[in-house]
Amino acid sequence: MTNAEGLKMMTRDARKLSPEALEEIRRRAVAAVESGASQSDVARLLGVSRKTVGAWVRAFRRSGEDSFRARTRGRRPGEQLALSTRQQEWTIRAITRGTPDSHGLRAQLWSRQAVSDLVHREFQVLLSPATVGQYLARWGLIDEALLKDMMRTRIATVLPQWRATNAEPQWWIPEGKVAWIIWIRPHTPPPGHSAHKRNLMNGFRNHFGDVNVLQAISHRGVVLFHAQLGPFDAHQAGRFMIRLGHQLNAPLNAIVCHWPTEHSAILKEWSAPHEHRIALHPSTG
Repeated sequence: MTNAEGLKMMTRDARKLSPEALEEIRRRAVAAVESGASQSDVARLLGVSRKTVGAWVRAFRRSGEDSFRARTRGRRPGEQLALSTRQQEWTIRAITRGTPDSHGLRAQLWSRQAVSDLVHREFQVLLSPATVGQYLARWGLIDEALLKDMMRTRIATVLPQWRATNAEPQWWIPEGKVAWIIWIRPHTPPPGHSAHKRNLMNGFRNHFGDVNVLQAISHRGVVLFHAQLGPFDAHQAGRFMIRLGHQLNAPLNAIVCHWPTEHSAILKEWSAPHEHRIALHPSTG
């Protein structure tokens, strides 16, 4: 059994483990890093921060085996708590069952901050946006690497042509903000993208159901998303676009980077300038 496989079996809920089991997790985590695994991958698997794994590795290199032994101490003020398995499952189901405002939050679409606010309200656990981002990636609900890759590709192929000639396309709203949009099913990633990544969706696809996610990244790198069970229809996709414009607080130039071909008719309905000041440009090639 590899160190990574051992970690998967041992970290169902680290908060319920004995000091001896926690010691073994630290031992295996360090062994995985020393064997070539990245600290980020080990941290994602454990649901802790990369800094925590880095601290374990540095302590081992400084003190050897003594660094693994459990020490009794109080919790440091402000220390972040990892979510239990049950808390993670509850949060995933809450996200897929409605938008933040349907859960009594102010935001219209999910973001790192909105998820952090939900978790803090429900479990009195304070998670930084960076830690929430790790959880969302671990759960498979967002893929920031894919979003940023597609954004960079479209910036290189869509925008410079008319900016260089001062000739704006008819669909462009000059005063609008730009967002790049993808529609994914986390348990079946787009061909050629993230197919090697394991997450809770592709690991337990029958448990959470057919989760579909509309994700957007703004020109400032802010990621917003909406998740639900089953595919989006034209009305639901349209509501996402409208909410995105509202949350960005500006007219919207939406560049669609990935969209299921079987639902391409939805894009045609939004191809003309829209009453909500949304200009949609399919760029899925």
